[in-house]
Amino acid sequence: MIKRIALITSALLLLLSPSFVAAGDDIAVIGSDVDVSFPSQAVFTLEAESYVDIVDVRLYYQVDKMNYAEVVSEGWADFTPASRIEANWVWDMRNSSLPPGAEVTYWWMIEDADGNRFETSPEIAHFDDGRYIWQSLTGTASQGSELTLFWYEGGDSFARELMDVCEEGLARLTQDIGTYPERPIKIYIYASTSDLKGAMIFPQEWTGGVAFTAFGIIAIGIPPSNLDWGKKALVHELTHLVVHQATFSPYGQLPIWLDEGLAMYNEGELDPVFRSCLQEAILEDKLISVRSLCSPFSAETEKARLSYAQSYRLVEYLLDNYGQDRMLDLLAILKQGSTYDEALTEVYGFDIDGLDARWRGTLTSHTVIASEAWQSHPALIAVLAALATALALWGALALEERTWRRSSGKSTILR
Repeated sequence: MIKRIALITSALLLLLSPSFVAAGDDIAVIGSDVDVSFPSQAVFTLEAESYVDIVDVRLYYQVDKMNYAEVVSEGWADFTPASRIEANWVWDMRNSSLPPGAEVTYWWMIEDADGNRFETSPEIAHFDDGRYIWQSLTGTASQGSELTLFWYEGGDSFARELMDVCEEGLARLTQDIGTYPERPIKIYIYASTSDLKGAMIFPQEWTGGVAFTAFGIIAIGIPPSNLDWGKKALVHELTHLVVHQATFSPYGQLPIWLDEGLAMYNEGELDPVFRSCLQEAILEDKLISVRSLCSPFSAETEKARLSYAQSYRLVEYLLDNYGQDRMLDLLAILKQGSTYDEALTEVYGFDIDGLDARWRGTLTSHTVIASEAWQSHPALIAVLAALATALALWGALALEERTWRRSSGKSTILR
């Protein structure tokens, strides 16, 4: 009976005492937590005790993203040495910002004055944007990868349309270029550009969407009232993400015209604004050299627009004339670290300047130029067609009257 009472008393004491989440031989962890203040910081806190003073507390963490090698970072906690301590480490995102939805695996290392060390079990912290109540929709990308879309404004049909265009864009990317997602994709749809900028530490004024390629995350501002623009912009960023996953390497990177050209091409037909800009540059002999397009584009609106339009046409030229397989080969060779000239020469037999010359050669045809102009001005087609019909009718009537006058012995010339 006495033994039974003792056991019950011990059990009650354990229930009433602080909850130990982990324990070593001499060090016990009483509590551990993460407080995320998106997007500015994350505060990691720890409460622990030992028989002697705790003299060292460090946080180790790994960010879930694509890396060239396994990376474990270390943070030195702020605390006062004692047998029972409360420690914290503040991750200031001004130094290394995380996108919404990023995941971080972390654990603590604790050491006391006797040299005893204890490491906690790894836990996962979610760096979520808690400013909004998010809804989610999950679909399947090509090759079975998971695609999850998060949004907070707009109905289910709004999200479904965006999911459909994503799945179509990924299927088209696999079919036309041969690339596909290599890890799950998360897409965060903000209801406006200003909301999106609020999710970033140092947003650019022109930012409308961002592909965090290493994380497999896209953040983009799409108001439900601007769905048509949003669909194209989303496919553009999605293409960047997938292509960068396919070419991720410490050895090389894509020329800007190829990176942007693939994204523009996967959107679908070139927008009339870009077509008009390109046509004007062709007629005025103001095209940008392909070698210049290997570097970041100009900040000037017209030059940037022309850069994107040319990039689209360059990718279109390579795919139409040499096919998907060679494009995949080009991406693979660039991934291995070859220079742009070496990669193009190995795959296509010509370097950057050769590509420039060959592509420009397709633009010297009046047929090509006229075709571009007509596509840019569909209303002009109807006007010209009507004018051509009127001229043909007038010509027929004139011929008939001239014939009649000649047969009457007159030589009047109709003007």
